[in-house]
Amino acid sequence: MSTPGSTPRTGEVVATDQVTLTIDGITTSAPKGTLVIRAAEEIGIQIPRFCDHPLLKPVGACRQCLVEVAMPGPNGELRTMQGPPGRMKPQPSCTLVATEGMEVKTQLTSEGADKAQQGQMEFLLINHPLDCPVCDKGGECPLQNQAMSNGRGESRFSAQGMVKRTFPKPINISPQILLDRERCIVCQRCTRFADEIAGDSFIALVERGARQQIGIGPDAPFLSYFAGNTIQICPVGALTSEDYRFRSRPFDLVSTPSIAEHDACGAAIRVDHRRGKVMRRLAGDDPEVNEEWITDKDRFGFSYTRSDERLTYPQVRDEETGELRPASWPEAFVVAARGLAAAGASGVLTGGRVTAEDAYAYSKFARVALGTNDIDFRARQHTGEEASFLAAHVAMTAPYTGGVTYSDLEQAGVVVLAGFEPEDEAGTIFLRLRKAVMQHGTRVVAVAPYTTRGLRKLNGRLVATAPGEEGDALSALAGDSEAGLDASSVIMVGERLATTPGALAAVIDLAATTGARLAWVPRRAGDRGALDAGCLPNLLPGGRPVADAGARVDVAAAWGVAQLPETPGRDGNAIVAALMSGKLGGVVVGGVDPDDTPDPAAFRAALAAASFVVALEQRETDVTRAADVVFPVAPVTDKPGTFVTWDGRARQFEAVMTNPASLPDLRTLSGIAQEMGRPLGWRTTDEVRAELLQLGAWDGARAPFDAGKAPKVAKAPKRGALRLVTWKQLVDDGTLQSGDVHYRATARPAVVRLSQTDFDALGSFTTEAADGRPVAMVTVTGDRGSVTLPAEVADLPVGTVWVPARSFGRGVLADLASPGSSVVVKGEK
Repeated sequence: MSTPGSTPRTGEVVATDQVTLTIDGITTSAPKGTLVIRAAEEIGIQIPRFCDHPLLKPVGACRQCLVEVAMPGPNGELRTMQGPPGRMKPQPSCTLVATEGMEVKTQLTSEGADKAQQGQMEFLLINHPLDCPVCDKGGECPLQNQAMSNGRGESRFSAQGMVKRTFPKPINISPQILLDRERCIVCQRCTRFADEIAGDSFIALVERGARQQIGIGPDAPFLSYFAGNTIQICPVGALTSEDYRFRSRPFDLVSTPSIAEHDACGAAIRVDHRRGKVMRRLAGDDPEVNEEWITDKDRFGFSYTRSDERLTYPQVRDEETGELRPASWPEAFVVAARGLAAAGASGVLTGGRVTAEDAYAYSKFARVALGTNDIDFRARQHTGEEASFLAAHVAMTAPYTGGVTYSDLEQAGVVVLAGFEPEDEAGTIFLRLRKAVMQHGTRVVAVAPYTTRGLRKLNGRLVATAPGEEGDALSALAGDSEAGLDASSVIMVGERLATTPGALAAVIDLAATTGARLAWVPRRAGDRGALDAGCLPNLLPGGRPVADAGARVDVAAAWGVAQLPETPGRDGNAIVAALMSGKLGGVVVGGVDPDDTPDPAAFRAALAAASFVVALEQRETDVTRAADVVFPVAPVTDKPGTFVTWDGRARQFEAVMTNPASLPDLRTLSGIAQEMGRPLGWRTTDEVRAELLQLGAWDGARAPFDAGKAPKVAKAPKRGALRLVTWKQLVDDGTLQSGDVHYRATARPAVVRLSQTDFDALGSFTTEAADGRPVAMVTVTGDRGSVTLPAEVADLPVGTVWVPARSFGRGVLADLASPGSSVVVKGEK
């Protein structure tokens, strides 16, 4: 049900009771609880406003939307609302609820309303600087526009003896967000967003009366992942970003709609570019997905697309010098084809940055060009049962087939988070969950090691679990009356749950027992599309099981080949092991960061042991340095494609600009296959989309879930050791954030979190931090190295320690230990 004053959004239940009112002589009906300003919009009447926003609660702060209102009296006569001494009293239409028989006159039909709006505009401009030529908002400024359309032609403000209010400028709300206070009209959009939507008090109203202004919030100004939204909804140029400030003018930019590539949420964005360079990104308006909000990562994390580190030409390894040298595209295709043919059996490893079309190209290339099912998009830690779980319960699910959607989250009675921290791993989901909690009373239960900042903002309940205990905790929820799971509930399964043997089987049983619905949420944008495209050793495109003869015949016929390999292939871990043992000679790697793999040292050793390596990358990495052929591939700005969201929504986008220095992955793979004499049958994204559409979804039986061997019982850590828990924070040292200096400065500090018991056991130890505050420093040592970080106490189970995955050095996997393993923590004296 829409809250009073809100605009009904897609998927919401709208009240059936209607009221009839008249606006500027036009009679209209609206649901009870509708604000007058919304009712006017429905019939095409625009009332000026600044503080009003359809996704924020009404506040009536700017008073620009004043209208004349008449209400029916006891005998049915209309009485204009009066104010002393008997004059018409204008009413703010953004807080006024439409009622039966009401008559509203806007600035279009009422001289009084028009005069009131002009007077309010004049009042707002008393202290506002007339610096439009240098203001970043100039050209797209509501204040500028409405001053012309609803303001006076001349001002009664006299410069003699009167000085506009000024402030030192700018001040940093965060390293990325700058505030020019003299431009602020105190509409409170930013503070309301912080309180109502993000739940972060990073910005606040300070002072009172004529001195009232916007300032830094009293709590943790740097900790919000969503602060950039305040820039976009600010109706004046008070809030700007460090990266875009004074860089361009709105009328110099070309705007292209696109989809965010940093997570599996599929948020709609707008990319503004000039002269072949992305200047900024804004949130798109999509009520079914991200509404009008995006994370700061989606907004500011785009410097990698224009980086000087971008690869701009193919390279091949010179036979004489052993060094990589520049090559033409035709030569690189030939060398790659011959090298893979000579290497014998080869595998394919692809990361989560690829689009659905590119993922399909990797899938078809593996089966047709290399004749193997040795392909895996999961360049991360997982158990053997995950591939079976994905094939049986996730592949090809979508909103139109009854899958869980964003709207379902808002209507759910209970949402269980299993191995999933939405604020860090899927910001758009977090915002929709918070809306569900605040507006619909949804309860959130997290099976997690401790109460995160995000869980506190969701008013969630923690089911504290140590590594390896997730399966037992999930099984216990079935009989937990306090949890109250039923058919209206949703269980959100994060990819981290697959690191615990038996946990996926437990979550399937929990869903079957309670009737709750399952939703798998990967961390990367391309993971879900890669699953549906068949980038798994046990799955063909369209959810077809490799082991099903009918499925193989179906795909072989569509591809025009005689047959496909029958035996399910090796997963990512097995491909790495086979390369090291010599069972595989070649490997094609696309978009895999070695430091994100389960064992970075083993992955690098496998690349060194392989007889031939083909790398498809955007910049130089350890993979390209070890490769025999390197192909520069296009980022999302330079190619069309599709990202499939966590809920199975296909989100297509077109190329923002053309860059001849790089090609899409699918075009590169097509070129190699052509030289191998096994053509893939297409070269463009549109041709791949057409083939995907023709292939369709598998209408046969799904592969059954196979939990495999009985799960291993987690071993207790050795005496004096703790069990390691980790995941990535939203802002970290990830490669797609490279170059975003100001944005990365907003990252939450890397800290070690311990239970109070484990913290006390370390004894007395403190060291002085740079700002003079006493901070406890600890050193965590695993089988791959050590790291020294500040320590904090959290409500973790005793014997457990949490460390952020990629917020220091090369990350936990490379520099510390594998998740779930034992580490030693010692206090620094």
